[in-house]
Amino acid sequence: MPAAAATSSFDLAGPRLKIAVTHEGATLPLERVPNLSEGDQVSIKLDQQPGQSEHFRLVAVFLRGATDRPDAKWFHEALSWKPKRADLSLTVPKGAQQMALFIVPERGGSAGAIASTVRKQPGAFVRAVQELNQASLDRARLDTFLHVMLDTERTAPGSVATVSPTLARSLSIRLKAECLQQPPELQAACLTVDRETLLLADTHSSALADTLAGTPTDLAFQLSATPQAGYGSYSSYIGVVRDLFRLVGAFQSTQLQFIPALSKMDDGVVSVLLNTPISFAKPASVMVIGLPAIEAPKPPPLRHASPDVAVCAATGLTLPVEGAPLIYATDYAYDVRLRIKRADGTLVEVPLRADAGVGGFAIDGAFPAGPFGLVMTGQVHGRWGFGPFEGPTFALSRPEDTNWKAADHTTLVVGRVNQLGLTGGGAGCVTGVEMRRGDGAAQAVPWKQTSANAIEASLPLEKVDAGTLSILVQGRSGDPAVVSLRAYQEAGSLEDLTLHAGDTEAVLIGSRLDQVVAATMGGVSFQPGALTRVGKQDRLTLRPGDPAALAMLAAGKTETADVSFANGRHKSVTVTVAPPRPAVALVRVTAQPPVHEGVRPIMLASPGVFAQDARLTFAFHVGGAAVLTGKETVEVATTDGRATTLIQPGKGYDLQDAATGIVSLTPADALGPTAYGPMRFRLVRDDGATAWTPLATVVRLPDIRGVTCTSAKACKLVGSRLFLIAKVSATADFQAAQAVPDGFVGEDVAVAPGADGRIYLRLRDDPDAIASVAVR
Repeated sequence: MPAAAATSSFDLAGPRLKIAVTHEGATLPLERVPNLSEGDQVSIKLDQQPGQSEHFRLVAVFLRGATDRPDAKWFHEALSWKPKRADLSLTVPKGAQQMALFIVPERGGSAGAIASTVRKQPGAFVRAVQELNQASLDRARLDTFLHVMLDTERTAPGSVATVSPTLARSLSIRLKAECLQQPPELQAACLTVDRETLLLADTHSSALADTLAGTPTDLAFQLSATPQAGYGSYSSYIGVVRDLFRLVGAFQSTQLQFIPALSKMDDGVVSVLLNTPISFAKPASVMVIGLPAIEAPKPPPLRHASPDVAVCAATGLTLPVEGAPLIYATDYAYDVRLRIKRADGTLVEVPLRADAGVGGFAIDGAFPAGPFGLVMTGQVHGRWGFGPFEGPTFALSRPEDTNWKAADHTTLVVGRVNQLGLTGGGAGCVTGVEMRRGDGAAQAVPWKQTSANAIEASLPLEKVDAGTLSILVQGRSGDPAVVSLRAYQEAGSLEDLTLHAGDTEAVLIGSRLDQVVAATMGGVSFQPGALTRVGKQDRLTLRPGDPAALAMLAAGKTETADVSFANGRHKSVTVTVAPPRPAVALVRVTAQPPVHEGVRPIMLASPGVFAQDARLTFAFHVGGAAVLTGKETVEVATTDGRATTLIQPGKGYDLQDAATGIVSLTPADALGPTAYGPMRFRLVRDDGATAWTPLATVVRLPDIRGVTCTSAKACKLVGSRLFLIAKVSATADFQAAQAVPDGFVGEDVAVAPGADGRIYLRLRDDPDAIASVAVR
């Protein structure tokens, strides 16, 4: 029978081991050894507890890999009840890739039986050792998360919401955000209740690309297949049930039952954790323990979590790092220090400890004394197993560096948000920035670091009058530094002036162009016309006082335009008259009237006037040598510039041929529900736009749901949006028209019935347009 999927709780305590590794003359406990190397000396001893009467047989084996059987000489046995044979002292042989330990009760089976089983199916044991070693590391991360969370709940329950995201990020934990919405006293319990789905893959020891969801029960089908360096495939969560029984179940026998075991390492002792009780009867349980892989050292891939941010070199210093959750969950990294160079060139080293709760390395006690420069550089280094490792480099700021100043020629302008850069202080030690107007109260403003000695603050000056401002930069200690600046009214700026030969108007681009009162260019006077806003730019139409005078401005001619502002200032901009635009002519325009259930159709008699919600289709020709490619767009806008839209190829713009374009749109959808009046269009190409061409007039129609007549002389229009009607009449000449009051919000209007069975309307959007609705 296939073994059922095992739970990943592993909460049964098994035997204890003392394991040490000697590498090139240095000896470390196994808890500090992330990998074994050829030639290492491995000493193993069962740690017999006082009062423990049961004897165990310990078998150690070196494995070559999944496709090669281990040498018979690579199996070693220790007997806990025989003092002279209770320990193992082994040398990692050349060619070995994994090491496994088997613990079996004294009368449970012999080393020969274990060796025979392993040599028959070495690949299965290679896979089991890899999974067990990885699962032990995952369990270490889970234990660290639970320990810190429960300690935080006990000592500072109100900080669970603050600590948990950092802790989860440090340990690659799958944080359940919904837990943080609960009351503080319930958050920690919620975050730790579902242990089986907490842990994400450790990027230091696997290269998982996918994340599993749910709680699979069959590892063989649910593992993400991402082999890395012969490590096999791992589940995205440890807690997704690791079917370790299935891994070792293929080689069970009537004499031996192999069961998985995890390793918990602490204080030089390896504690064996089981998820099923061992059996002393036949088949006897054989506990399988995976040791670190035999491979080249892999230093932790630490990186600066915020590379653009300086760190404050003060008491409580924290260096944000990420990329290697095992530095928090194991003792593989030790003797970690921050190496800093003083101003005189001497080096000082500061001891560091990994703290998952703060998301990096922290120092205990005060920061060492200087002399240091305004900006210091420190690099993390330490030991990883038997070898050194170099970590990321950090920019450090001193808290006493508070000499902040704004850049020369800094100008603050009211009416908008200003980005203010400040330099000269310890950016890493800044805790907040405030803005104060005159003697008023200070208000906090958003800010960010831009370098080790510079910050940028966003000053909300949209509703602020011109005058003096104080910027307060608060550091870790002492009074805030004060920078005094003045905010000014924004002055208009000119970026460009465009005029094509043959055009009847020019376009001025800049800011605060509402202050422009006049312009002259080449002897031609211009007056401001329609003003529109495109992105962060103003666009002002300039109309000539004498349109015929524009003939003097030929294509290619360069002139200097003088622009006058309301406050008496003048600014100039150089203009080169552009070649004539391609000519675009409207061929025809039609409309498909809208049909609304329960609403009477309204007929528009005036040519060129269409309902706002009608489907408008028009054709145009492009003249001269110009051709249509289908890559241009068609801009449609109201002539007052209040509403505009771009019709893209294939999305309302089509070609009949290289000279004829077809455009279809619904003005209410394309321009907005409040757009009405005369409309125009133009082609927009990479090299510019054509001149505007009149298109049609769009009017909004009332919703007339019915016409009721109580007599031959008295009727009522019933509906909504009747304020769109200016006058109603029984005749098309409006001889006895009745005006609809301005701001009318009623739902019916009295009117005499028309002799021809229709009632006539003049619309507010176009008083010259005549509409009518049938009485019946």
